[in-house]
Amino acid sequence: MAIAPPDNGTPPDPARPRTGFDRYFEISARGSTMSREVRGGLATFFTMAYIVVLNPLILGGAADGDGRKLSIPALAAATALVAGLMTILMGVVGRFPMALAAGLGVNALVAFEIAPEMTWADAMGLVVIEGVLIAILVLTGLRTAVFRSVPTQLKTAIGVGIGLFLTIIGLVDAGFVRRVPDAANTTVPVGLGINGKIVSWPMLVFVVGLLVTLVLVVRRVRGAILIGILASTVLAIIVEAVAKVGPSFVNGQPNPKGWSLNVPKLPERIVDVPDLSLLGNFNLLGSWSRAGWLIPLMFVFTLLITDFFDTMGTMVAIGQEGDMLDERGTPPRAKEILLVDSIAAAAGGAASVSSNTSYIESASGVAEGARTGVANLVAGALFLLAMFLSPLSTVVPFEAASTALVVVGFLMMTAVRTIDWTDYEIAIPAFLTITLMPFTYSISNGIGAGIISFVVLKLAKGRAREIHPLLYGVALLFVLYFLRGPIESAVL
Repeated sequence: MAIAPPDNGTPPDPARPRTGFDRYFEISARGSTMSREVRGGLATFFTMAYIVVLNPLILGGAADGDGRKLSIPALAAATALVAGLMTILMGVVGRFPMALAAGLGVNALVAFEIAPEMTWADAMGLVVIEGVLIAILVLTGLRTAVFRSVPTQLKTAIGVGIGLFLTIIGLVDAGFVRRVPDAANTTVPVGLGINGKIVSWPMLVFVVGLLVTLVLVVRRVRGAILIGILASTVLAIIVEAVAKVGPSFVNGQPNPKGWSLNVPKLPERIVDVPDLSLLGNFNLLGSWSRAGWLIPLMFVFTLLITDFFDTMGTMVAIGQEGDMLDERGTPPRAKEILLVDSIAAAAGGAASVSSNTSYIESASGVAEGARTGVANLVAGALFLLAMFLSPLSTVVPFEAASTALVVVGFLMMTAVRTIDWTDYEIAIPAFLTITLMPFTYSISNGIGAGIISFVVLKLAKGRAREIHPLLYGVALLFVLYFLRGPIESAVL
């Protein structure tokens, strides 16, 4: 991508005298200016600030194995805190314009697959372990080796599958797609709304909010997802004030036409001291004693795979956007970037907000001219400021926030075009990866099916040499994962 001229119309001279700040961040050397970095930081924050609202709703809407739910205001505060600190750390150490926050897809895995098998503290302990393992892989150079072992198109399929998984979560959470009441007596397990109709105000808010967000995305409005959430929330507040819809459960009785989670009413206070009670609420070894050794092992592995490939792809994509890659397609200070990302994964678990990872939305800041870590200082500071606005997170209903899940699912789905569907040896594993994630409500099932089928098909075609040796071990682990039921019955 061509670098736009600086504000004064003359290109910066890398050889001219610079301040220590300029020299450290290589602002002039990378053809940037302070004003561009500030604009880039603002664009990055407003493009991805929706995570401060969305992450608490995803994690806060799920219960752990003991039936306990996490506080949404506490999740919002911790989400903003970790995102701010890790984004700043990436700016200072990695010196690369890539912001970090709680990872979509990973938080869904933690909420809907890992936590129900154990306590929240145990689940977050697994996230910390995963972050430490990624750090070790970075420091030893093994991360690149594992990255190369999985075919590129299968990595793409993992991202696409997660996108569809997020989409179905969004549609279900909004009540737009629901289980058919007599599903046992019909071939149709799910349907549209209530008896195939949109008959509630919350569903209408979701539809209107989704259409507004899609229009903003098509018109390339920066911060479209966040604006869509805010606009949907305002509409929901007005609807609730007029129609008095109420929650989905009233006095223990279901109210199908009610709001799925939060009832959209303004809180007594907008600004408040952040609730940081979730910090440090993790247990490294609890899951191993409660769920056995195989389930935690596979969850850690799945977290690692999910986090691991997303970051490397994002790093390269942002580098391409800013014309910052070398002849081997590697961005500057790649090892430092990956190390900070692994620290962020562990930090997210330690703060009970799930693994933090790099965000492709950072490309919006690069499009505004950001080329250095200075943009991260701006975006990170804004995240820290957002930490004091956590009471607002209780205002946003699922019907408003779920619009973001559907739109993000679409954005992740667009990568499907890079898969060669005429080559069945990769197309079939990619298909299984993509479809099994949403249809089984499991990211790990999709990844495992894709890798196992890839290895089997290559062996069946007599092309064992095309399989990376590490992939045999990965496939074997997933075979154990799928057979964990009979294995646990035999071992335990």
